[in-house]
Amino acid sequence: MSSPVALAFSILVAVVGAVGIVVPASLLTIARPFLTPAGLYAAAGLRLVLGTALFLSAPTSRAPQALRILGVVIFVAGLVTPLVGVERARAIVEWWAVQGSPFMRVWAVVALAFGLFLTYAIAPRTMR
Repeated sequence: MSSPVALAFSILVAVVGAVGIVVPASLLTIARPFLTPAGLYAAAGLRLVLGTALFLSAPTSRAPQALRILGVVIFVAGLVTPLVGVERARAIVEWWAVQGSPFMRVWAVVALAFGLFLTYAIAPRTMR
């Protein structure tokens, strides 16, 4: 059975990507709450939950190996997130913002594609 948590996160990633394509500045609005100590821990927690959900939903998915690998990578990213620190995270977001709307739209397309891939991959394999 696929994980409703992984599916919900995947759809959320796709929606954020779609919104970011239309309104690139919205990505900055979404990122700003995570640029505090509590926000970094929240981001880490979200990554830990998503990584775990992807890993656990892999066996019944359409792309089990890919979801296992992505699950582990995202989980490790969650462990490392607090180590980045608030100042470094702010610097990354500020640099990203200075690159302009076309740059942000490219990353929004990546987020949309990633979210759609995850949504597809999490769906259970069809019975033949």
